[in-house]
Amino acid sequence: MSANRYLVSFDARTAYHRFADVLVVGAGIAGLRAALEIPDDLAVLVVTKDRVTESNSSYAQGGIAGVRSPEDAFENHIEDTLVAGDGLCDRAVVEHVVREAPAQIETLVRWGTKFDTENGELALTREGGHSHRRIVHALGDSTGFEVMRAIIATARTAPNLTLWDDTFTVDLLTHAGRCVGAVVARNGAGKVLVWARQVILAAGGCGMVYRETTNPPVATGDGMAAAYRAGAELRDMEFMQFHPTVLYVAGSARYLVSEAVRGEGAYLRDVHGERFMPAADDRAELAPRDVVARAIFRTMERTQHPNVYLDLSHLDPEMVLRRFPGINRVCRGFGLDITRDRVPVRPGAHYMIGGVTVDAEGRTTLPGLWAAGEVSSSGLHGANRLASNSLVEGLVYGTACARGAAEAARREPGDLAALPLKYVIPPADPTDRLDVADLTASLRSLMVRKMGIVRDRGRLAEAEKDVGFWCRYALAREFDGKPGWELQNLLTVARLMIDAARRREESRGTHFRSDFPARDDARWGLRHVVAPPANPPAG
Repeated sequence: MSANRYLVSFDARTAYHRFADVLVVGAGIAGLRAALEIPDDLAVLVVTKDRVTESNSSYAQGGIAGVRSPEDAFENHIEDTLVAGDGLCDRAVVEHVVREAPAQIETLVRWGTKFDTENGELALTREGGHSHRRIVHALGDSTGFEVMRAIIATARTAPNLTLWDDTFTVDLLTHAGRCVGAVVARNGAGKVLVWARQVILAAGGCGMVYRETTNPPVATGDGMAAAYRAGAELRDMEFMQFHPTVLYVAGSARYLVSEAVRGEGAYLRDVHGERFMPAADDRAELAPRDVVARAIFRTMERTQHPNVYLDLSHLDPEMVLRRFPGINRVCRGFGLDITRDRVPVRPGAHYMIGGVTVDAEGRTTLPGLWAAGEVSSSGLHGANRLASNSLVEGLVYGTACARGAAEAARREPGDLAALPLKYVIPPADPTDRLDVADLTASLRSLMVRKMGIVRDRGRLAEAEKDVGFWCRYALAREFDGKPGWELQNLLTVARLMIDAARRREESRGTHFRSDFPARDDARWGLRHVVAPPANPPAG
């Protein structure tokens, strides 16, 4: 992909500078868990492009998966994760994360997270793909909000931690083949060069590459695109998980309707009132997300109706309102009573399973750079993430990254010195204007039509051609603000996703090719699709 190495011009001789032992990019669950694990004698700077409360982690509804009941066992959670991952999980990673999960939950409790309880014990629920009740949750259906409240409050008391919000990480700085910091744009300060002995990337996902998504507006793939431009390896970008149940009311924002709703017994019905999941899978509504999303897609095509319906009317109304107060509040705004009315839903882009390749410690292929959470590809999720495994992955890998980065930072030279880096982007023709909002909307619509739940060679070829054309004239420009940088990042990520989907000629997990509808272990097995190297290479 021919494009500029950096999105902006800069000159280290005249720029503002900031120094840290460890720079953490992102203030979701993975980023702040990492920051809190760094020893007090190392200076940590956390940067996030919006308010500290604005991350995918804060919007997580369902909960955190961890073995806690005597009826359950680590082996059950491991097997459920492997089955959902459809043959592409790294078993050693799965075993490690599953076994670490209970201790991470206890850490959250120690930091003040108020999980829901029953009879003095943490309440457990079940979600699609899980064989046992093992999901801890908070505020009914607002787990992420409560977990992040407690983590943010803890982070604000850490003596070695500085938090910059409203700070856009434009690019990762590299020198002599290693990551040495980042170029950030901070409100009121312009461009700042942040120099760090080690960098932890926890910048979240890229759901905004699709028109229909559960993600907040900040999820524009900035971390993935920046790592790619810096020369880090990305893989498995074809695997975008679509959440099966996103509230669908024409003209309104899209709201996630938690997996836990089906875990508590809700049915999925078509426009004629018929349940369709029992015929699609033996697990019915509790099948993994990829299975349910495709079943909904086929049902919508068969009935020529824009959505299906969640039915909770057969469940205890008191339990429904107690477990799902947030969903009830949103639905009430549209005149829907979730204890009686059928709730219109359809799939939406939810979670990027692929990302920056990391090892068991969270180390990327670029020296000096670590990654955790949705921005990364650890091998935990395989081809399809098991519900409520994402927050625990962020906790486990955030912890691992912090420990590795702290150790590596201590080995770096004692004095951080700004390098004489300079990068200049030739100015564009001032008469050649680009409508950023229009191109962003066009890209997001194209991804739904041609890179959605069901894919084929023809539509992928069209998508590759269109996005390639847009990249050629949008990636070479220098923008002066967030909308332009986000567009460039979305284009970069979209092109990598389309390329990976075209190359994987089979169906596995969240990636379904109608022209290759079967899983092909003979050709693909445990093979990952690795993104082509960035061009030009990192400098």
